[in-house]
Amino acid sequence: MHRLMIVDDEEHILSALKRSLRRGTGWEIEVFSNGKDALKRVQEADFDLFLSDYRMPEMNGVEFLVQAKALQPEAMRLILSGYSDLEGLLGGINKAEIFRFINKPWQDYDLRCTIEQALEHRAIVVENRRLADQVRMQQKQLDEQSRVLAELEAESPGITHVDWTEDGAIVLNEDDV
Repeated sequence: MHRLMIVDDEEHILSALKRSLRRGTGWEIEVFSNGKDALKRVQEADFDLFLSDYRMPEMNGVEFLVQAKALQPEAMRLILSGYSDLEGLLGGINKAEIFRFINKPWQDYDLRCTIEQALEHRAIVVENRRLADQVRMQQKQLDEQSRVLAELEAESPGITHVDWTEDGAIVLNEDDV
């Protein structure tokens, strides 16, 4: 189950979004009417996606998403706005690294598809990070093994050299070949 946070200063927008996104998705949705309360919750629980209105009093959506990103960098970030504010859009892309900018009024189907795409993208990013961490860990193990082999070879030259026959057997004595 995915956990989403929606932040918008208009209660009727929050209700409409929550109602629209709950139907048949299985998503757990928490809503907040201001960025400060939302950030307190971000410090307490993990979220997969943040959807924030752009224009809000006290803290705009980009400011909220920048701070949410600092706390939960793997969560996806979306901006919802009724304004065509190019500067705000660029700020969101550059500072908060938003995944998409969604215009108000939104189409329920398009909004759901965008959120699904963002969650799929997040899953890929998380899996890539996990695999990269696994490769780094394996590389450390290989480096340690190479170091140990080099020490053994320095102590007893030739100890790490193994002779193999064509069928894969180990040659224990040169005279056996």
